[in-house]
Amino acid sequence: MLRRAATVLAAVLGVVTSGVAAVPASAADNPYQRGPNPTSASVAASRGTFTTAELTVPRGQGFGGGKIYYPTDTSQGTFAAVAIVPGYTATWAAEGAWMGPWLASFGFVVIGIDSNGRNDFDTARGTQLLAALDYLTQRSSVRGRVDAKRLAVMGHSMGGGGALVAAQQRPSLKAAVGLAPFKPSGPPSADRVPTMVIAGQRDGTFTPSYVDGLYRAIPAATEKAYLEFAGAGHAFPTRPNPLQMRLVIPWLKSFTDHDTRYHQFLCPLKDRTGVTAYRSTCPLVAPGAHA
Repeated sequence: MLRRAATVLAAVLGVVTSGVAAVPASAADNPYQRGPNPTSASVAASRGTFTTAELTVPRGQGFGGGKIYYPTDTSQGTFAAVAIVPGYTATWAAEGAWMGPWLASFGFVVIGIDSNGRNDFDTARGTQLLAALDYLTQRSSVRGRVDAKRLAVMGHSMGGGGALVAAQQRPSLKAAVGLAPFKPSGPPSADRVPTMVIAGQRDGTFTPSYVDGLYRAIPAATEKAYLEFAGAGHAFPTRPNPLQMRLVIPWLKSFTDHDTRYHQFLCPLKDRTGVTAYRSTCPLVAPGAHA
């Protein structure tokens, strides 16, 4: 009912404002906005506009150590942060390290972690993602660059299930992304965090129908999106993937930065190249933000 009311309101406002030139949201309108106005080319680029740096995190912080990637710019205030964990038996260096500098260059602080044990299941990986965010915002040397109220989680396979677990454990998170996620602990029926799940069309490990089942289990009142990548197998997130990033970045920007400039890429899906299926709960309204 609330979503229907928001849609009707948007339609009414569209009528009222018809004939008036659209004015892009500005940093004055949104203090969390970072970077220039996005374009189809910019969201697909392998580098954003921010120069980045990285540092190593040792084991013993509640997770298996990892890397932090961050924008070096200190003139625009703090940034949203994303914790990412790889899949079952995988390491961050081998599977996910390409994502760190890519996302940081678009204006995020990223902590990519190894799990305490390579065989850790989704519940353990979810707990470790939250421990990584706590370390990042409370004890790391870059904690002053992070807005502790604008945090997100992401993971691949068992790590994707871990991201869904973390979202259920900490509903104050702003966004979650599951890349070919596996969640053996059960469906994400208590997820209140805006969540994107992505399946590979040819993934025989966790099939599109399985990932779609996770999407459908997320409550209808929660902002969510489901994507299926054409021809992709289970390993699609383990190497540089422009298709993945041109969809994940707008999702993270929309919900961690409340940046409405990125809605154009998702509501409706602006570029269906490489995407065989897409469903979402448009319009995208970040919890706590104005529609």
